[in-house]
Amino acid sequence: MIVMSVVTALVLLALVTQAGIVAVQRAHPPQGRMIEVDGATLHVVDIGPRDPGLPIVMLHGASSNLEAMRRPLGDILARDHRVILIDRPGHGWSTRARRQDSTPQIQARMIDEALHKLGIDRAVFVVHSWSGALGARIALDHPHRVAGLVMLAPVTHPWRGGVGRYNEIIATPVIGPLLAYTITLPLGYVLAESGARNVFLPQIMPDGFVKDSATPLLLRPREFIANAYDLVTLKQSVAAQVARYGDISVPVTIIAGEPDKTVKTSIHARPFAAAVPNARLIVLPDLGHMVQIAVPDLVKSEIETMIGKIVPAQAAAD
Repeated sequence: MIVMSVVTALVLLALVTQAGIVAVQRAHPPQGRMIEVDGATLHVVDIGPRDPGLPIVMLHGASSNLEAMRRPLGDILARDHRVILIDRPGHGWSTRARRQDSTPQIQARMIDEALHKLGIDRAVFVVHSWSGALGARIALDHPHRVAGLVMLAPVTHPWRGGVGRYNEIIATPVIGPLLAYTITLPLGYVLAESGARNVFLPQIMPDGFVKDSATPLLLRPREFIANAYDLVTLKQSVAAQVARYGDISVPVTIIAGEPDKTVKTSIHARPFAAAVPNARLIVLPDLGHMVQIAVPDLVKSEIETMIGKIVPAQAAAD
């Protein structure tokens, strides 16, 4: 009797989840174009003027999608610059064929291929959180593509501990997909607001952020599983690339907050700035994790300052 009740409950939750997937995807449809790369289809939003200046490529962190970089920062930058926003493989409307495509190394290769297909030779990369490791990897493995790197609360180094027990469970074969396809979406709807508010602290989350950033897309089972794999494999990935950070030769600006509890500045931003030859570090005493939303004008100013230095130097070299 108990077994039958559990099975019935799981079936009902699975049906609710499927209905929820349909509703979420209708509420947050793709806004850009799809680009086929090895092992993935990447969703790319390309906005702003097509002038000959350096384009800006924006890469989001974990548990999010390109909308977390677009509003407000990407839209502000697009008034004067070409801005390319990319859903990382497995996130938003991008796909990936293999679970092991969770590493910065593999995602860097996919993004490099997508930019090649877009005709983007070099760009300034703006990366947040998880994508700090990705941005560093692109600069290391595909240096021809990177003119400069602006890192916002970046993950760059190994840390003590894990990434949350629930991520480890979701990344576990059988039990992870079972949970993802039954309880994740219904439960996530209840917890999404409070979880997002905690990431913003000590700032206050803007009204409507969860909806405006298309955060509910994360609750779809395939994306929730992909996100868990990204997180549980990240520590080993950054450990493997730390020794190479001194090889990054492009200008780098890092903006982080002292009270950020999601990605600790003392473990990541400060050591990274010390390891990279041309790094500039800005640490604010009252800034939380969502740098691009809390201080978009500062980020814009730093990006444009970097571009203003790169373009004349590039012209002189040519």
